[in-house]
This record gives sequence, C-alpha cells and structure tokens, in this order.
Amino acid sequence: MTAIRVAVVQLTSSDDPVRNARVAGELVARAAEAGARLIVLPEKWHYMHEATRMAEGAEGLDGPSLTAARGWARRHGVALVAGSAVERVDGDRRTYNTSVLIQPDGEVGAVYRKIHLFDVEVGGTVYRESDGALPGELPVVGEALGLGIGMSVCYDLRFPELYRAYADRAVEIITVPAAFTAMTGRDHWEPLLRARAIENQAFVVAADQVGVHPDGTRSHGRSMIVDPWGLVLAQAPDTECFVTADLDLDRLQRVRATLPALAHRRPEVYDSAARSSSGSSGAA
Repeated sequence: MTAIRVAVVQLTSSDDPVRNARVAGELVARAAEAGARLIVLPEKWHYMHEATRMAEGAEGLDGPSLTAARGWARRHGVALVAGSAVERVDGDRRTYNTSVLIQPDGEVGAVYRKIHLFDVEVGGTVYRESDGALPGELPVVGEALGLGIGMSVCYDLRFPELYRAYADRAVEIITVPAAFTAMTGRDHWEPLLRARAIENQAFVVAADQVGVHPDGTRSHGRSMIVDPWGLVLAQAPDTECFVTADLDLDRLQRVRATLPALAHRRPEVYDSAARSSSGSSGAA
C-alpha cells in the first residue's frame, strides 16, 4: 500500500442523538462513496451539552450510537474512528470521553479514553469538563488497514508528551476528534495540529465540531488533514460536511529517512538537565 484516502467528518452536534446519528451516517456514507477507507468523526459526535449534563446522553460501548457506527463501518467496508462518545461509567455519575476505532468488519479494534480534561477559562467562559467526566489513564495505539493509529481527543492536542509516545511506537496516523472552542481554535488549532505532525513525523487526521451547540458554546470547525511535513492536505469549510485527502505513505517514509529527527533525540540528556535544574539552588 503506497497511499490511502482518509476523510474527516465535521458536525454541529446537538442534544438530539437521533438527529446527530442521521447526519453523521449520511456523511460517512458519502465519504465512503468518495473512496475514503479511514473516516474520523468529531468529539462527542452523538451528543453535545454542558459538562454537568453530558451524563444524560451517556451510553455503554454497546449502546445505540456506537452500534450504529459499527454498522456504518461494516456496511461501507471502512475503518471508522467514532470520534468520541460519552461513555457511561457504572456506579459513577461521571462519564468517560471515549474514542473508538472500528474495523471494516464492524468489530471494535481499540478504545481510548481522553486523558486530559478541559478545565480552563477562555474568553470569560469557564469550562470544567471534570465536573462530568473522568480522565483516562493510558495512551492507545490501534491498528487498521495495516497502519498504526495513535488515538487522542481534543484538549490532548496541547500535551506533546502523549504524541511523542505514539511517535515512539512509529504510528503512521494520529487521530484527533475534537470540539475545539471558536476562541482558542482561531489561533491555536492549525498551529498545534501542524506541530504535532511535524515533530512526530506522522499524518494527523483531525475532525472538529463546528458552530453553536445547545449550551451556547461555539466550536471552531476547520477540520483538517495534515501530512508529516506539516502541509495541510485538506481543510473543511464552516459547515457540516466531510473532506478527504490521500495519504502518501511513501512520502512518510522519505520524510522519516531524510530528516531522521526522531532518531536524533537524546532523552538521557534531557533527563539529566531536568535533574540538574531541580537540584540547583538558583543563587546568583
């Protein structure tokens, strides 16, 4: 395999899971018809609301939304990253923000629970994802179509350590389902995606929410596919849609061979510098 076509699906998800699934399913079908073999949905594609009400839309991994997504993958013969879903946690009012990699036969290939929770103040609005969610504990590498896929969700994008862990596993693709806020997305979305692609020499496939959601928050959109040189191969317009790009796997190998920055890392030096700094008195 020297190339593979991938797609990102961009949605304006609401608190109506039936509506969300209908639109998502239609766009997945159209992306598959356009030749995409790997399709990525955005964060919380099946249900969006404020943090304290996310449990109202929570489902198990065998719930109706992920069951529908497994059916789409099987029907169209595609690998599908079912963005992230609000996963019910037995015995806890909180949920997991969970990304699921589904194989072309409809079987679940990998499950990743978002590690970094979005507890910030942006533009005067306070977001406290931890009010309704539990953090995941493990990076997850899935495999589909013969390729390694590093999994992440939205706010994870700001933590390069996670993506370096995926580079250490030599993944070809990193997926980023997101509901990036309009305020931060305007300045940070594209630079962060391109940085993660460049520094880890992998394709980054990022599906974002777009527009206004039931709690009044606004997502940035501009879903994007970025190559390992940091070039933007495709970018979505500001509407519900899908976009595709062809990932040149030979180019990926050339970038890694001719600019072998990952092989030039010296973690023993970084660790030594950190220990030296922590032991310094700081006196002039």
